[in-house]
Amino acid sequence: MIKSLYIKNYALIDELTVDFSEGFNIITGETGAGKSIILGALSLLLGGRADVKAVNGGDRKTIIEAVFTTSGDRGVESAIVDAELDSPIDGEILIRRELHPGGRSRAFINDTPVNLPLLRRVADMLVDIHSQNQNQRLVSEDFQRRILDTLAGNDELLREYVAAYNAFRSALKEYTDTRDMLRRSRDDADFLSYQYEQLDEMKLLPGERQSLEKERDMLANAGDILREIASALTPLSGASVNALDLLEDSADALERLSHILDDSATDYDALADRMRASLIELRDIADTLTAETETIAADPERLEQVELRLSKLYSLELKHHVDGTDALIQVRDNLKSRLEALENSDSLLASLERKAKLAKRDAMNLAAQISERRSRAALEFAALLIERAKPLGMPNLRCDISMSHDKLGPFGSDKIQFLFAFNKNQQLMPVGTTASGGEVSRLMLSIKSIIAEHIKLPTVIFDEVDTGVSGDISLRMGSLMYLMSRYLQVIAITHLPGVAAMGARHFKVYKEDDDLHTATRIRILSASEREAEIAMMSGGSATDPAALAAARSLLKNAPVK
Repeated sequence: MIKSLYIKNYALIDELTVDFSEGFNIITGETGAGKSIILGALSLLLGGRADVKAVNGGDRKTIIEAVFTTSGDRGVESAIVDAELDSPIDGEILIRRELHPGGRSRAFINDTPVNLPLLRRVADMLVDIHSQNQNQRLVSEDFQRRILDTLAGNDELLREYVAAYNAFRSALKEYTDTRDMLRRSRDDADFLSYQYEQLDEMKLLPGERQSLEKERDMLANAGDILREIASALTPLSGASVNALDLLEDSADALERLSHILDDSATDYDALADRMRASLIELRDIADTLTAETETIAADPERLEQVELRLSKLYSLELKHHVDGTDALIQVRDNLKSRLEALENSDSLLASLERKAKLAKRDAMNLAAQISERRSRAALEFAALLIERAKPLGMPNLRCDISMSHDKLGPFGSDKIQFLFAFNKNQQLMPVGTTASGGEVSRLMLSIKSIIAEHIKLPTVIFDEVDTGVSGDISLRMGSLMYLMSRYLQVIAITHLPGVAAMGARHFKVYKEDDDLHTATRIRILSASEREAEIAMMSGGSATDPAALAAARSLLKNAPVK
């Protein structure tokens, strides 16, 4: 349920806080007072589209924040945990939405930034806002199907079916893709065989092209490489007078000095050791350069072989639109697989076809179970809907839920259509072609009252669902909303005194002016204020004894005292 709602700097609202209660909450107020503004702010909080025009002030951001209690709802808490958000503390979830003047908006759950799809997914499990626009959902086959699945308790069975249906679709795609591939391959079998033999004869090695390119560069530049090595090696060790011999003589001289000047302050032995250490490093360099000259040779014949091999590789890469020997090896292996598949095509296709048929059978079995449960739920729902809706000014209501079998789809194999007749001499027809707006509103209220007993949705908000009705019917609609409030939190925005009298807590939205601006406010009404409000809603005044007496009578006879 919604525990509290905080709105700052949104449209006519500078700042307000509402603390809702469990059960039936009523919101009333004059037309234009700002009831729709509060509902718009709540819609924005729950992931609705942000409108920068709603920001009240050019340089201030809008903040909308609400605390929700989950009542241990595992679905909500699992969604929070799966998104790696902080777990609810004491069963409470804090949702906040910020709208900045530049149009940028941010959303938070438990103070962690979230994207709008996640916000909407969590919000859908917390609140259902029922407005006049939502009545159009009644004509949706998807909405009608979900009603039956809710009443039938099909959630777990649907999860199993979706897995089986996806497995069937995957198996069917594998079969059709393989069949089409084999059909194309048969047409091109000779060409595929030629391509494979051409690649197979090359005896390709991983990384071969890169290795050959390196060898080619070395062979093509062998003369320059050997000249530069000689230039480095000759003064080091190759000349008659070279650095290594001279440094050897220098080290010998230092050792002789150490014997002649054994009391000298200079440690000639240490100098000689350092000199010989340098000699070791320089001799290693000379040996490395000498060994390198033995591996490098100007070999025109080998260079020609390398160039020819690279030319063939480049040609094959261009032909197959790939880059590198590894990619050519992959092409070769794929061609081999296609040729092997051709050799075993009949048995392969038969195996894949059996796999698809078995997967389809599993999905159809589950779809049949779902259909059976939907059929039972449809009979129960039609009878219950008539029972709930008839007292709401539809005494001749008839309802039939048509179910026919269709091909397998994401939710089973049923084609569902709700058919209604509102008059005795009227044929059963789809609701979109036969019902008035008021009739659809009352049907939707009846439907919500039925499914409220079967789902754990914490809160339902009715936005003037009782528009266009009055008198006894309005009282019955209020009673129906009250009955729903025994299972969940109900918040109703209403203009009808009979409905307003049934709430457990009554809020009034009003405007307040000062010298500079007009602001929307909301406050909870005391018992006497509530009597006065209902009296004015009845067409009287807050001081009219007859109107006050009528208001007290409504409150006294309401189910909530």
